[in-house]
Amino acid sequence: MKCVVEALDFVVSEARHHNMRLILSLCNNWEDYGGKAQYVRWGKEAGLDLTSEDDFFSDPTIRSYYQAFVKAVVTRINTITNEAYSGDPTILAWELINEPRCPSDPSGDTLQAWIEEMASYVKSIDPVHLVEVGLEGFYGPSTPELLTVNPDDYSGHAGTDFIRNHQALGIDLASVHIYSDTWLPHSIKENHLQFVNTWMQQHIDDAANLLGMPVLIGEFGLSLKDGTFGKEFREDFMETVYRIFLSSWKGGVVGGGCLLWQLFPEGAEHMDDGYAVFLAKSPSTLSLLSNHSRNLEF
Repeated sequence: MKCVVEALDFVVSEARHHNMRLILSLCNNWEDYGGKAQYVRWGKEAGLDLTSEDDFFSDPTIRSYYQAFVKAVVTRINTITNEAYSGDPTILAWELINEPRCPSDPSGDTLQAWIEEMASYVKSIDPVHLVEVGLEGFYGPSTPELLTVNPDDYSGHAGTDFIRNHQALGIDLASVHIYSDTWLPHSIKENHLQFVNTWMQQHIDDAANLLGMPVLIGEFGLSLKDGTFGKEFREDFMETVYRIFLSSWKGGVVGGGCLLWQLFPEGAEHMDDGYAVFLAKSPSTLSLLSNHSRNLEF
């Protein structure tokens, strides 16, 4: 772990040098980088009777593993800046877990209890920084009238609940992702753009009117991997996201931001999952991003 956290020290110090702000995710729902599955594997190796990856959210020992990791990161002293992460303004927010899902409990009670416990824990050791969950934004049982906004029926039974989850004490920032290319069962481009419009506007309105907090489009992107969509449509997709966000932002309704998944430097092509944007190879995409950044200037 030493090499990993020292690399993170470098990332944080470089972000500071370039006047960037970071949202640091403390876990992943998926197996990339280990994720919640790794915690469950550690638990099984220690003799715990675990039957599902979702035991990550409910088993008390696994929850203590997670809290131990969180404490190690949040209270760490950066070896380059000599500043504690908990007091570093370079860090904008802590994300509890990327894209949590707990389908073994579609009521949402299990994940809600975990969010409440972990948000409170993070705040107890770092009351300064913002905390967000890392949700994709699926509506759940607390708002049955909004289930039709979800991209499919499964989304409403994934154990997450956009409104309820963000009402947990200690959560400061609402999070939403947009992946219509994997969520919708068809490739009708106009329908994808309409979904983006409805999905974003509903969450923007709910964050403002029901939650009273900014909403962050924490991830959005469109894959070119299987050839269903091309670069031109990906730029149309991006333009739609930026247009909706800017309209709301300029109206003073929301101030979170939208983060493209994902920008890559040349030489990292072997890591491209289909969503990678190489700006040096995509001047039109670079222009789109540049224009959006300029539009955000005060």
